[in-house]
Amino acid sequence: MLVLGRKPGEYVMINGNIMVKVVKSDEGHLRLAIDAPREISIVRGELYEAENKAR
Repeated sequence: MLVLGRKPGEYVMINGNIMVKVVKSDEGHLRLAIDAPREISIVRGELYEAENKAR
């Protein structure tokens, strides 16, 4: 796992085609924008965990 510190407006690129950008950062809260190709599935963690517990 890679842990990075980013400020609003900064971003990271994954595999050259997925951008994760910090759009807002308040005390204890973070808002991210994710730009990825349509064929890439993006699921919130709690939904991913609930789906995988059902299996």
